[in-house]
Amino acid sequence: MRTGKNIIIIFKLFYPVIILIAITSFILGLSSCTDSTSESLAEQNPQIEFNSFGFYSDSLDHQQYSVEKNETLSDILINLGIGGNELVNVVNKAREVIDVRKIVTGNIYHAYTNNDSASTLVYFVYEKSPRHFVVFDLKDSINIYESEKEVVVKENQKSAIIDQSLYVSLMESDASPELAIKLSQIFAWQIDFYHLQKGDNFKIIYEELFVDDKFFAIGQIKAAYFQQNGKDFYAIPFEQDSVLQYFDEEGNSLRKAFLKAPLEFGRISSRYSKSRLHPVLKTRRPHLGVDYAAPTGTPIRTTGDGVIIDIGYNGGAGRYIKVKHNSVYATMYLHMSKYAKGMKKGVRVRQGQIIGYVGSTGLATGPHVDYRFYINGSPVDPLKVELPPSQPIKKGLRTAYETEKDSLINRLNMIELVNTKKPV
Repeated sequence: MRTGKNIIIIFKLFYPVIILIAITSFILGLSSCTDSTSESLAEQNPQIEFNSFGFYSDSLDHQQYSVEKNETLSDILINLGIGGNELVNVVNKAREVIDVRKIVTGNIYHAYTNNDSASTLVYFVYEKSPRHFVVFDLKDSINIYESEKEVVVKENQKSAIIDQSLYVSLMESDASPELAIKLSQIFAWQIDFYHLQKGDNFKIIYEELFVDDKFFAIGQIKAAYFQQNGKDFYAIPFEQDSVLQYFDEEGNSLRKAFLKAPLEFGRISSRYSKSRLHPVLKTRRPHLGVDYAAPTGTPIRTTGDGVIIDIGYNGGAGRYIKVKHNSVYATMYLHMSKYAKGMKKGVRVRQGQIIGYVGSTGLATGPHVDYRFYINGSPVDPLKVELPPSQPIKKGLRTAYETEKDSLINRLNMIELVNTKKPV
């Protein structure tokens, strides 16, 4: 009996402690659950679904807005109820993640607030692009991080018999304009896209990228075929030296030492000639380049790697840049409206790099770039020069390449050519 009384006395003495321990354990367990990652919560409760920004928001009110002209991050947060020291802290924290000065007009942002009379802001999400976004987690402390939405890759294919242009054919095939740019870049050294003719045709297998079930961008070109003037061209992707490159059916690299033209798109307005009637001077004189007409401000690309050996303003040439590529080749670009940032004598430039912009400086009747090509110091016709190829498939990779090539060419051959010309 005495032992039983002692137990009762001890229980009464430590009863508050026992209760305190039980309550503390419950709170810690609840806190642990609250602080778990999204994945852990999802495992604990499969019914929980997270939004495309990666957090649970079903219990919150959601509003979507777009950034107005001249609106700053501070303006947006103030309108959402953030002010005083909290505003200063949030903006300072945001500076560690993004450039708060580059909040773009028209971009989308989201406000997630508590479903109560106070409508306290819990999450703020700024979409930098359809794929990339920044989350402001304001639940307890300030946590700001950048992330990206899941990208779904789908394979697609297109083909067309050209009636007007590559761009028009792709548009009539309900394809993205980006596909025309991708094709022109891959075949930049083989095909003169300024001289496509009716009957030229192409087939292409490529990836489309989707975000939130909406088309986002063109992914990798898986294989391509182009026929120009009855000549066949293939583009087969293959990794060599840890770099994905495109090769033809013989295993030669499609990348040559020079691009075909200094503009991505435009039209030839005047050709290389030993005797041309000058449109301004009205006298016959040599025209030692090819004129590509395009709107003022169109980017001009250097057609090959090299070093700027001359830059300035020279009478009829207007603003120009001359690039030396090696001991044999040089190119020149005339009539620029302005130079790209950082362009000066001695600067090394890369193939495809923007070095200036189309203009009509000097003796010119309209905006264009006069593109000149030199071999051993002598001007030659850029449209007729034979361009040296890059490194072909290595011997040790030849078997693997042949297998990949045969498979992709078979797939291309199975694609039926589509005539996109609309019936009259």
